[in-house]
Amino acid sequence: MIGLVRAGLAATAVFIVDQASKAWVLSAYDLKAVGRVEALSFLNFVYALNTGINFGFGASDSVLQQYVLAGVAVAASIALMIWAARTHRPFVPLGCGLVAGGALANGLDRLHAGGVIDFINLDCCGIGNPFAFNVADVGIFVGAILIAWFAWSDEKQAEAPPRTTDSAP
Repeated sequence: MIGLVRAGLAATAVFIVDQASKAWVLSAYDLKAVGRVEALSFLNFVYALNTGINFGFGASDSVLQQYVLAGVAVAASIALMIWAARTHRPFVPLGCGLVAGGALANGLDRLHAGGVIDFINLDCCGIGNPFAFNVADVGIFVGAILIAWFAWSDEKQAEAPPRTTDSAP
């Protein structure tokens, strides 16, 4: 049950920080009207509405698609929370919660705004980056890495031959 609590706290934190950061940036800079604000030499705030899946893949104005994708986010989040409740690995629930919180925050955007609101754009070394993301996306990315890393490392430990201690006669 401690895994479910950890996952729930992580999901709640990502969800709240994502939604609060979007509300603040959009209102403080009026991004819908302005479009782009350079905050630092490498950090820009932009307004991007992603109606597709990832990087705009499958973008559509279909309301049904937004409801289906929001439903997938809810279903995946439920599955992740069940996994978090059942696992005995300490970091997997954290990863599950980060992914679930990010998925639910992006799902709420789909229902409220008709797509995922992205606003963070990073440029480096004079190379323009056409992609934007949000805090929920960061939670999903970091959570997926945690899940993959700890699931993989546990699998490798299970495959390793057992250590024996030989005692000399």
